[in-house]
Amino acid sequence: MLTSLKLRHFATIEQLVLTPRCGLTVLTGETGAGKSIIIDALSLALGARADSTLVRTGHQRAEVEASFCIEHNLAAQQWLAKHELDEGNECILRRTIRAEGPSRAYVNGRAIPLQDCRELGAMLVNIHSQHEQQALLQQHNQQRLFDNYAQTSALSQTVHHAWQQWQRARRELDNARAAANEQIEREALLNFQLEELDTLALTEGELEALEQQHRRLSNNDALMQYCQQSIATLYEGGEQVAIIDQLGQVQHWLQQACEQDDTLANTLQALESAQFQVEAAYDDLRHYLSKLEEDPEELQRIDNKLSSVYQLARRHRVRPEELPSLHQELREQANRLANYDEHLNELAATEATAEANYFKQAKKLSKARRQQVAPLAQGTTAILHSLGLENAQFNVALTAQKPAANGLENVEFVFTANPGQTLRPLAKVASGGELSRTSLAIQVMCAQARTVPCLIFDEVDVGIGGGVAEIVGRLLQQLSQHAQVLCITHQPQVASQGEQHWHVRKKQKGNATLSYVTPLEGELRVTEIARMLGGLELTASTMAHAQEMLALSQKPNLQVPA
Repeated sequence: MLTSLKLRHFATIEQLVLTPRCGLTVLTGETGAGKSIIIDALSLALGARADSTLVRTGHQRAEVEASFCIEHNLAAQQWLAKHELDEGNECILRRTIRAEGPSRAYVNGRAIPLQDCRELGAMLVNIHSQHEQQALLQQHNQQRLFDNYAQTSALSQTVHHAWQQWQRARRELDNARAAANEQIEREALLNFQLEELDTLALTEGELEALEQQHRRLSNNDALMQYCQQSIATLYEGGEQVAIIDQLGQVQHWLQQACEQDDTLANTLQALESAQFQVEAAYDDLRHYLSKLEEDPEELQRIDNKLSSVYQLARRHRVRPEELPSLHQELREQANRLANYDEHLNELAATEATAEANYFKQAKKLSKARRQQVAPLAQGTTAILHSLGLENAQFNVALTAQKPAANGLENVEFVFTANPGQTLRPLAKVASGGELSRTSLAIQVMCAQARTVPCLIFDEVDVGIGGGVAEIVGRLLQQLSQHAQVLCITHQPQVASQGEQHWHVRKKQKGNATLSYVTPLEGELRVTEIARMLGGLELTASTMAHAQEMLALSQKPNLQVPA
């Protein structure tokens, strides 16, 4: 339950500390006094979207702090323990809103993401507002309310998620099937390209060797001539003395010179080494020349292969030396396409699994919903009778539909206010007054079905009065025996049922407007009830009526239908 609510620099409130008790607490005051501001502040603490305009003029930051006792709230205890935020039986939610900059949310003094704050807040407080009357006309809101009552909201989300997974798997399979023809054409092209590259069979580094061999074969005559001339010059001489003979003559001269001066020994040794190298070069040239012969067929073969290499490189728009890596890449693509049927089978299996999971969860949701139709219909109808619609009938129509994100059935509220008439969609037949009472009845039924320990009703009694308003007050008081209830109301019949009464008023202070909250007891409370009864002046009769209403509120309460 909510144990305290602290506001600082929030809208028209400068400083405020509220400590609601168990049971029914009512908030009253003139329109615009600031009653709903208190609910807005609590909503922010629970994770609602922040608005910097809520920061009081002249201040940089507004703060809201809500403290809860969670001694009997197992869901909140487990959530806090899971997120390592547990601090015994107390849970403190704090929200700061800056005039400039982002807002921040805290749980037990530690900052948390806003989504986590909302998740925890849903376990602590459930807020019902007058706006739900119009929302009740929309079918998706009817489903939401019904799932809240049936406690199938989590299962409904599971079905929605399963639907998304199924549809995603179906789209992937459909896209793959649609692309099958393109894949077949692509596979044919790849096979043709691979056949060309397989025939070429160019290996890594082969191109450089082919080009080198091509250059040798193309210049075979010149190479033979150069080698023969070199051999003749080194050894055979001709018109001139051969180099090897000249080196021999020089060595002979130096040998004689060394006899006169041995410092020339190193020079002589160098010439001897040169002679050995010339002889080795001569042997290498003869060996090279013996193997050097014309081979026009080999030259033609290499020429043809190089031509194919350059042609394929241009066709594939790559450099010739990149053809081997391209060959490998295309082979891998072809392997993937060859296994495309296997890929389709995998996608089909995934789609079938997702479909089976969807139907499993959707059927479970349908069963849970069907079990709660009669309790909600009977309970809501009974409350409508107590609210002055003696002949009203309410039901929940579950109409089978094609598989969809919301399940296998449409959820629609149907209603009639007159005996003998067919139940029709609520949005088409309910008048304004009937709609407000039906909305209230459904909210009361949903509230008692929830395990949230704090319920807030924000002017849900709009459009009713008299004895019906008194019954609404008794309904809320009955709910307060099982949960803490806070109610903003303009109806004296509802306000008189409260065990705790707060009065909200607005006051001018200089150029500023401030809202204050005052607890009412005794004569102050009688005066407020009398004011709510109406009239320009508070007469003795009005005061007596107010006292009587407060006295009657102590009588046994109307029982809320189970």
